[in-house]
Amino acid sequence: MSTIEQRLHELGLQLPEATPPLYNYVPVTIHQHIAYISGQVPRIDGHIPFPGKVGRDVTIEQASELAEYCVLKGLSCLKAQIGSLDQVEHILKVTGYVQVAPDFYEPSKVLDAASALLEKIFGEKGRHARTAIGVATLPSNAPVEIDFIIAIK
Repeated sequence: MSTIEQRLHELGLQLPEATPPLYNYVPVTIHQHIAYISGQVPRIDGHIPFPGKVGRDVTIEQASELAEYCVLKGLSCLKAQIGSLDQVEHILKVTGYVQVAPDFYEPSKVLDAASALLEKIFGEKGRHARTAIGVATLPSNAPVEIDFIIAIK
């Protein structure tokens, strides 16, 4: 068992199966030891558990839980591409999109869950730059979508 897989196990986490994209793109592109992971929506068994806008249909807590699932999906895609998450050198950048109600101004609170999870999994290598953006719509009415830029060995 790899070090990161052991860490996931210690945290009581399991990576979901990497699934092929529904549309015309690739899940991961690697260029010069940088992995660009496509936006991950929290589709579980083909559906979004808490669809809608954060601040109206979805609570911050529910959206935060889905943000953590987006992290696990992204890591699953990366592992499928590179073989082992022990190849991660550093999480460089996380960009999160939160589908928000018109009067919701705290997408950063939702993304904090994703950032905290990456730090729990990778330690100091998991600390990263981040952008949190509130948007009007996301694919499949998902409350959150996250993409990643990760340095690999």
